[in-house]
Amino acid sequence: MGILLIPQFFTSSYAQSQVASHEIILPISGNTWQKPNENNYLTDQNGIKSGFSSGSFYTYVRFKNIGSVNLSLMLGNVAQPASLLVSHKEQRFKVSVLAESSNKSVYVGKLEVRDTGYVKIELKVSNGDIGPEVKSYKLAGEKSILSSLNYVQNNDGNFFYWGRRGPSVHLAYEIPTQENIEYYYNEITVPTGEDVVGSYYMANGFAEGYFGMQVNSLTERRVLFSVWSPFHTDNPNEIPDEEKIILTKKGEGVNTGEFGNEGSGGQSFLRYDWKAGNTYKFLLRGRPVEKEYTEYTAWFFAEESGEWKLIAQFLRPKTTTYLKRFHSFLENFLPNQGDVQRKVLFKDQWVRDVNGNWYECAKAKFTADATASVGYRMDYKGGALGSGFYLQNCGFFEDYTPIGTSFKRKVKGVKPSLDVSKLPM
Repeated sequence: MGILLIPQFFTSSYAQSQVASHEIILPISGNTWQKPNENNYLTDQNGIKSGFSSGSFYTYVRFKNIGSVNLSLMLGNVAQPASLLVSHKEQRFKVSVLAESSNKSVYVGKLEVRDTGYVKIELKVSNGDIGPEVKSYKLAGEKSILSSLNYVQNNDGNFFYWGRRGPSVHLAYEIPTQENIEYYYNEITVPTGEDVVGSYYMANGFAEGYFGMQVNSLTERRVLFSVWSPFHTDNPNEIPDEEKIILTKKGEGVNTGEFGNEGSGGQSFLRYDWKAGNTYKFLLRGRPVEKEYTEYTAWFFAEESGEWKLIAQFLRPKTTTYLKRFHSFLENFLPNQGDVQRKVLFKDQWVRDVNGNWYECAKAKFTADATASVGYRMDYKGGALGSGFYLQNCGFFEDYTPIGTSFKRKVKGVKPSLDVSKLPM
């Protein structure tokens, strides 16, 4: 995995730049994380700002083929001479940066790629020095090696942002009936240690919204239920009154309002300190009601208290439908957490039709977002695991699941033990 490197220091300068048959530019922005990031010098589009004196910048690129690669730094402004350290595992390079290096390429050294997978390149400044502006890396070598790399290539479509968030992964469930579906049941277990800040473990996705739980910070976790407005906009203030989502009920302690940026609509959330390793149950109801509205109601079963909690009930205008497009997903919503792996298990999926019949959903198809489908990030996978399915993303692990793969989990055969007529309202 990665690169086999020689355990010694090399000293490099601009004068040592080497020419190879093929070159690619590896942007700092979109592929890099600063650790620690209390004083953040990493920019959204222009690499590393000058002035850093501590911490490390970790850049990731995935190799499919092996061979020699010459590595250089593409600099911006150099305010003062400095010594940089560039390394991967046991190979370390000292790079001398002079004032005349401004806006030039500075050669780092040769890497021997001995195995495929993700390579992590660390950049930091020698003690006491002040770092220059660093825009990107340049990799030079055989075309057979460099034409098959995976990394965020440019910022077209705001991919520096989406690439640092990492690939979102989904499960689309197969429903074994043509009857209208009114209830949708799912369970979530986040394994111990996989409850990473910035994660959204979404259990009950449907055509008009989503319902799951999040890690919002080190001190806050939420159960979140949202319904999109039929009016397409990222700004909720633009939604006409006749197309706004209407809140009709909410549970105790639940916060409600509007959301934007990825479509807009009505949002509700309960601050709840859910625990990794515990299993939580999610139930969603969707049914058409009068005047071309559809009513959506969400309940959450807290293992700690052993009871169902009402999250919220919304009315969606200009909509006449039962539940459709059943799915789950796993995403990271904080770019500075996109280098940390997270995993979730969804299990025991069931739906109930309008006649009260329950159906077990034991088949699912694996899909992913544009960051994955264009090949900018390859750290994603999913599969069947016992009576459930799992999703995993971020962290730059080596193997991945091909997009479009179908899974079949073990059939449990025991429908949910709940009486929908006694759910809290």
